[in-house]
Amino acid sequence: FKAGGGNPTMLLTGKMGDVMQESARIGQSFARAFMRRVDPHCHLLDSASLHLHVPEGATPKDGPSAGCTMVTAMLSLAMDRPARADLAMTGEISLTGKVLPVGGIREKVMAARRAGVTCLVLPENNRKDVEELPDHAVAGLDINFASEYADVFEVAFGARPEAMAAQLAAAREAQGTADARA
Repeated sequence: FKAGGGNPTMLLTGKMGDVMQESARIGQSFARAFMRRVDPHCHLLDSASLHLHVPEGATPKDGPSAGCTMVTAMLSLAMDRPARADLAMTGEISLTGKVLPVGGIREKVMAARRAGVTCLVLPENNRKDVEELPDHAVAGLDINFASEYADVFEVAFGARPEAMAAQLAAAREAQGTADARA
């Protein structure tokens, strides 16, 4: 991240194919628009230069599955608030915020379980894939389904976008009052 004074840019590095690079660009566009809804006073995503790096690993990374994750990371940066620590997610994001289905749900659920993750956000249209999993594969997991990004946001940050907007406005007002007293 580098604060900028003009057009937002994004440097993409690491092991990303064309589809994932496109997903990152769509995610950046959507995150900028969504942030205006959550906090109209925050212009970080409108002017910052971001560097998104996807390390090379054993799993090829050339799909849209990380769209929701990339948007969540950008919003976390802009709001200076972490997403919940026990969370894993997957889902393609559209420019309008729809969470689109992805492949490999079985493998992703099992990988999350192996990593000790207890809360998952998956596309609503992948519900049937989860229902086909054996009970032991999903036991103890808090699985949430999202049809739009606001559903992802609520799980990741603990509030609907409208409620978060009110929280951020109240915090800004309290900070202004404290600054005026100082």
